[in-house]
Parts: sequence; structure tokens; C-alpha cells
Amino acid sequence: MHRVFGTKENAEYYDREGVYLIPICGDKVGVVRTSRGYFLVGGGIESGESHTECIERECAEETGYKAYVKGRLCSAETYCLHDTIGYFHPIQTYYVGELLSKVSESAEKDHEFLWVTYDEIKGKMYFEMQDWALELVFEKICTK
Repeated sequence: MHRVFGTKENAEYYDREGVYLIPICGDKVGVVRTSRGYFLVGGGIESGESHTECIERECAEETGYKAYVKGRLCSAETYCLHDTIGYFHPIQTYYVGELLSKVSESAEKDHEFLWVTYDEIKGKMYFEMQDWALELVFEKICTK
């Protein structure tokens, strides 16, 4: 399943492909809080990196945990105006999984990892497409 958010303007966009893990633990989901807002755990794919390798690296950097990727959930993209990048086109793929064991401290000092219930985080993600991905997880996986 793939969904497009935002309206594409007649402008030059900066495309950024990223992958994100939606870690589930019981009735809680792991998210990262920064000064900009709430985000899923993950980020941009580096050259030569697979989706799984990117998720493993980003999880270690942002949370200090070793990640286990269970499977792909969906993908989305949005067209938006970023305050420092300008016209921004993030293309994101979302995976469901778990955070297994703490292996280090977070390398991202401005990232606070939190376990929250869906009711606590619903509608509060920085990107609308990440809210949509969370909604899918809780409709398709967590309510079974």
C-alpha cells in the first residue's frame, strides 16, 4: 500500500528516501521526540545501504537498541515546504518490528525515545504520513 500526501508545486524538490521502524511492545509503540515534534524511528538511506541495514543503524543511533524487522507495512511520500531545506519530498517506507536489547546510549542527543500508547500519539506525528502509518499498524496488526 502506498499513499501520497501534500500537493506538488511547480518547483524543484529535494527527494529523500528513508525507512522507518514501527516498534511494537504490547499496546505501546516506540517513537522519537525532538524539538521539532514526534517521529518514527529511522531516517535517510545511505549509499549502498539496504532497508534493513538503515533501520538497524538508525535504531542504534536514535534509541541505542538493536532492531528486529518483522516485515514491510506500507510506504508514503509527501510534498511539503521545509523551513531549512525548501521544497522537500520525503519518500518513506515503514516496517513493523521490535527493539530487542539496549546495546548503547543514543548517539542523537536531541532525540528522546518514548514508549507511548496509540491514543497518546494519535494525530501528533510531525508528518501526516507517519500518523497514517501508525493508524495502519493499530488497525491491521494491534487490534487482532
